[in-house]
Amino acid sequence: MTTNEPKPKVADSEKITINLGMIDLGQIDLLVSEGFYSNRTDLIRTAIRNQLNTHADVVRQTVARRSLVLGMHHYSRADLEAAQQAGVRLQIQVLGMASIAADVPVELALATIESISVLGALHASSAIKAALAERIQ
Repeated sequence: MTTNEPKPKVADSEKITINLGMIDLGQIDLLVSEGFYSNRTDLIRTAIRNQLNTHADVVRQTVARRSLVLGMHHYSRADLEAAQQAGVRLQIQVLGMASIAADVPVELALATIESISVLGALHASSAIKAALAERIQ
């Protein structure tokens, strides 16, 4: 990752949508109204974090076994040009978020990215995603 290039602006979170039964939703609203949580989102985030903490060892072992990069990783045009000059084909494996700079030409991405596996979010132009569709797992 190049240090001279400004970091891409990315969201701190991704929006997801879930469907809940009326009884579950009512129970959530009851806990919110009783002051246990500030709102529905607070309860849902807390529940998710508790489940992730319960399975933290499995996550850690899987990250190590699958050689995943944990967190956010940005691939700049300079990164891909350096890989191309070195004759290296990238196998991008990220748990979190991977982003490919907006100024990366499709031809450069095709020449340097062998595969992409992202558990989380992949931020790239629609042209890059379309060109690499068969390489995205």
